[in-house]
Amino acid sequence: MRILLVDDEVELVSALAERLELRGIEVAWASSGKDALALAESRDFDLAVLDVKMPGMGGLALKEQLAKRHPAMKFIFLTAYGSEQDFKCIASDIGAQCYLVKPVDIEELIAAIKTILGPGKEDK
Repeated sequence: MRILLVDDEVELVSALAERLELRGIEVAWASSGKDALALAESRDFDLAVLDVKMPGMGGLALKEQLAKRHPAMKFIFLTAYGSEQDFKCIASDIGAQCYLVKPVDIEELIAAIKTILGPGKEDK
């Protein structure tokens, strides 16, 4: 499985990437929507984990761009802004398979990835 992590908090996104790689998950990360789009041009990803609020291009706009180029890509959103209930209301409208509230628990993220991509996908 190939995961694209995108968050403007460089320490957070690099730490998540490192922890996922230790679990045998192939990860690429970016700290902006622009950099994420460049990565997605050169590689295919099964799933993208996107921060909702980022300078420039936020996670919702980035999801639209990625979905146009990679229709099979799945999405998880990370949010630290507003209430969880507010985001829950729009999650289905934007095609979010899942969302997690920051700070992200790595076990919760891995469980969400496995749920969305299906059992056994982590071995591919």
